[in-house]
Amino acid sequence: MPWGCSHWSHTDLTGRKKGRRSAQFWAAYVPCEAQHRDAVQLTLEQIDVIKRLTDRYSPQLTTCTSAQDIIDAHKNQQLCSLTGVEGGHSLGGSLAVLRTLYAIGVRYMTLTSTCHTPWADSSYADAPTFNMKHGGLTIFGKTIIREMNRLGMMVDLSHVSKGTMRDALEVSEAPVIFSHSSAYELCNTSRNVQDDILQALAKNGGLVMVNFYSKFLSCSDNSTVHDAVAHINHIKRVAGIDHVGLGAGYDGINYTPKGLEDVSSYPTLFAELLGGGWTIDELTKLAGGNFLRVMQQVEKLRDDKKAAGVKPFEDHPNFRTDDPYNCTSS
Repeated sequence: MPWGCSHWSHTDLTGRKKGRRSAQFWAAYVPCEAQHRDAVQLTLEQIDVIKRLTDRYSPQLTTCTSAQDIIDAHKNQQLCSLTGVEGGHSLGGSLAVLRTLYAIGVRYMTLTSTCHTPWADSSYADAPTFNMKHGGLTIFGKTIIREMNRLGMMVDLSHVSKGTMRDALEVSEAPVIFSHSSAYELCNTSRNVQDDILQALAKNGGLVMVNFYSKFLSCSDNSTVHDAVAHINHIKRVAGIDHVGLGAGYDGINYTPKGLEDVSSYPTLFAELLGGGWTIDELTKLAGGNFLRVMQQVEKLRDDKKAAGVKPFEDHPNFRTDDPYNCTSS
């Protein structure tokens, strides 16, 4: 089936104009089966696809790597094309790879995907599987957070376990994000964020970008725009207006809410929120103002650390001693 006709396809340039979008994060995702094998190579190939896609549709699409780039592109009526990496297994356990990914434009990394890494637990550590490996972040995992802070790469906690969330919030000096998660109190999947974490996130200055996957909104295959509004309102109520954004998950989900079928549907969401009492200033924060603030704070910490002469971290753990199925070189 052509990708454009797939139930997993929700993003195109025509739809983004109708949806009035001005920035798009593309996820360089590779499957967990690539861990300890060719995950790094496959990740680089995914980033290459993003770069070629952006070049092909320039000037409508333009590469962005900073908050200022997003602001400038918006003024020029261009769509910002940004890159994130979904899954810490893409690092191959290497801080050098992390630094290289940042150098080629990656601006956030989800610490885990749907599998544990040798240094962090995924959401599989929580219910219903309770498949715990580390209890959160290992010492090396905390080093990765510190190096991401030094580089200016956003720490993404979607997909991680609650233990990993707690550890990352404790270690990170910069605000963190949940790039595509919703509220646990309204749908009790381990991929959503519990209220105590929402409260900790507010103290950290971070952001939950609400996912539109029906299974994370209503815990079923069916949901509506009203379910998405309920999750947005819950996060606003618990964490505060400065800590909620839009993550959707389009092109990575196959069950979308009625009324929010694709990227052209955002005006419907904003009309519902406006009718529910949201102010223009609040909607501006939700639409991207909160994300820009987080990205700017991450960049400021990077610049402060550079000015202070903070050096790259140099840990080189040997994961092969812990995992006999790891086929990477020592």
